Amino acid sequence: MAITSNAICNSFKQELLQAEHDFDTSGAGGNKFKLALYQNTAVIGKSTTSYTTGGEASSGTGGYSAGGKALVNTGTSLSVNTAITNYSNLSFTGVTLTARGALIYNTSNANAAVCVLDFGGDKTATAGTFTVQFPAYTSTAAILRIS
Repeated sequence: MAITSNAICNSFKQELLQAEHDFDTSGAGGNKFKLALYQNTAVIGKSTTSYTTGGEASSGTGGYSAGGKALVNTGTSLSVNTAITNYSNLSFTGVTLTARGALIYNTSNANAAVCVLDFGGDKTATAGTFTVQFPAYTSTAAILRIS
């Protein structure tokens, strides 16, 4: 099992300081982000630098395609000295798949990796809906927090 923890990718941390990721949701600004699902054989973690197909969940049945799906950014804010951003829940309908985790990546920036999500074990959908639920949009729970 190669996905063993949630992690902000190291390359993402550096790229933030180089202004290579834009989470703005107003007007025409902001980059586009996607979420791809991965099996327990995937080798992704904090050292992942970009989207990879290695170990990605099977795209053979239903509504999952290689590369995953676009995320909807719910905005950015400063909350209790912590900058936060988050996404709306993401559902894949009519799928049969098993996923151990996911990768959020920036399609506007050469598919640069943002973070790895560990589901804590294999999660399965059989001819159904697979939903990735994001945490609350707060300074202590949002998916991306800088304090």
